[in-house]
Amino acid sequence: MKNGFVKVAAATAEIRVADVAYNMEKILEAMKETERQGAKVVVFPELCLTGYTCGDLFGQELLLKRTKEAVHILAEATEHMDGLFFVGAPLEIEHKLYNTAVVLNHGAILGIVTKTFLPNYGEFYDMRQFQPGPAEAKWILFDGERIPFGPQLLFQAVTMEELVVSAEICEDVWSAIPPSIGAARAGATVIVNCSASDETMGKSQMRRNLLAAHSMRLFAGYVYANAGEGESTTDLVFDGHNMILEHGELLCESEQFSNEIIYSEIDVQKLISERRKNTTFQPEEHDHIRVPFYVEAEEITLTRHIQANPFIPEQKDACDEAMKELLMLQAMGLKKRLTHTNAKHAVVGISGGLDSTLALLVTAKAFDMAGLERKNIRAVTMPCFGTTDRTYTNACLMAEKLGTTLQEIPIKEAVKQHFQDIGHDETVHDVTYENSQARERTQILMDVANELGGLVIGTGDMSELALGWATYNGDHMSMYGVNAGVPKTQVRYIVQYYAEHCEDQQLKKVLLDVLETPVSPELLPPKEGEIAQKTEDLVGPYELHDFFLFYMMRYGFTPSKIYRLAVHAFAGVYEAEEIYQWLCKFYWRFFSQQFKRSCMPDGPKVNEVGLSPRGDLKMPSDACAALWMEDLRGITVA
Repeated sequence: MKNGFVKVAAATAEIRVADVAYNMEKILEAMKETERQGAKVVVFPELCLTGYTCGDLFGQELLLKRTKEAVHILAEATEHMDGLFFVGAPLEIEHKLYNTAVVLNHGAILGIVTKTFLPNYGEFYDMRQFQPGPAEAKWILFDGERIPFGPQLLFQAVTMEELVVSAEICEDVWSAIPPSIGAARAGATVIVNCSASDETMGKSQMRRNLLAAHSMRLFAGYVYANAGEGESTTDLVFDGHNMILEHGELLCESEQFSNEIIYSEIDVQKLISERRKNTTFQPEEHDHIRVPFYVEAEEITLTRHIQANPFIPEQKDACDEAMKELLMLQAMGLKKRLTHTNAKHAVVGISGGLDSTLALLVTAKAFDMAGLERKNIRAVTMPCFGTTDRTYTNACLMAEKLGTTLQEIPIKEAVKQHFQDIGHDETVHDVTYENSQARERTQILMDVANELGGLVIGTGDMSELALGWATYNGDHMSMYGVNAGVPKTQVRYIVQYYAEHCEDQQLKKVLLDVLETPVSPELLPPKEGEIAQKTEDLVGPYELHDFFLFYMMRYGFTPSKIYRLAVHAFAGVYEAEEIYQWLCKFYWRFFSQQFKRSCMPDGPKVNEVGLSPRGDLKMPSDACAALWMEDLRGITVA
């Protein structure tokens, strides 16, 4: 359970209706299998010890007697198993019959959770046999043992206090106010559901949507075990549709119409992070009974999917829709700034690189939305020592095809004069050599904007802001930074989306070539006509840095956890040593470069992660990185 991960399982065992002994053996086999796989929280379907479809046989004393005996046998069997098990069983308590989930751990019955909402409509008639659970949890004597009983039970791991498990049963989650709402507000981070939800056309998708929305709202993991083959088909069919979810994300689900065990790892730390950040998720005073349980805190091998590009939807259709929306958000932000300042002109420095390409596309769209002529967009190219024919040509052609006004202002002589003024040897290609060019370009853009009465549109992206990869008071500065909330990986996908949906074939060709061009500030002279300075050779792969940035800012994860996730997500792409190297670089640059972010220009937030000092990141410029660097030093590189 290192790094907050807990392995869970939803298990649908083979059963026979009313054959308690047979069902118990099959459940026991499944329990042993889940333990071999390292699952620490295991959930079985509703009334699985008897079958949900027993009907009026639930009134038979013999069935109830054998069920109670089976509960004790299963409890004893868990003595040497390392897990928390939820098993559905009909139990007679104080002369009333309840639909329950019995909770077992290391040889003991830790609690008996009751079903709160009993469906009595359509094909369901639970109220014919069962009583709803009590309004409040209480302690009862169960065969001489004092055991908590009712819906408000929380089971908390001794070895991982943030793992707090609560149970509900089938219909409970379909109700207007599921018991899990109160449980989550009382501290439950994982909700389990013992269910017997029959299948009808379209119901599986409805069930999937319900649990995704519910787990999202509760900032919780959700483990759903459903009845399957073996239940009576007199009137109903059960498909064993099991699911494991986490905060709206479906981690794993079973094949329909098959009894199987599914596994995944729920990130409890991630859930706690979400709750900590979301101030509207308020804990409440509650009457829940907390029951401790014990499982070994073992290392877990991750099997769940970790997306390598967390800013990019993996499905093509979803990705296209997201990129379309991002472009619109950027353009809407700029449109507002243009109309507020009554600006009729905009100035964009274009290099033929990714960032300036996106900035120009956004500006063109904003002008269209504001009813302004694109010819009022001044696209300024400023060739200097490092400019290549490829990027220069692409920049010029792009400006032309978008209908903007192209202006070329070479800066080589001005920069050389500056070198003379400050006494710098132009053959020394150091930081002064590079930054002098960036600052000269910014000065020109500002002055051109003043002449036109327009705005300088910033081109720098969020990945560069995170790394401080910008010249202070050079490309670091603008009048509105349209890319400030967009990481480099997203910049690439937005431009790709625009190219794919572009009707102008020449413009499309240019955009596709920009995507193929190495990312570079082009501040050093080219070698044999090719770009000599490649950014990712210096600061590292942007897809890694964007991954680091996402998990640091979105969830506040430790460097060691981010490293573990990255090794898993980029397996076969980057070696562990390389990931570690760039992770160290990321943290060093992130902390040392905050002063640049503290005075960054306005720009629209378009993702859940942002770096604006006015919103998402109120961080002192002189914050010490010692804690994070210490954690990095403690990593054992695989």
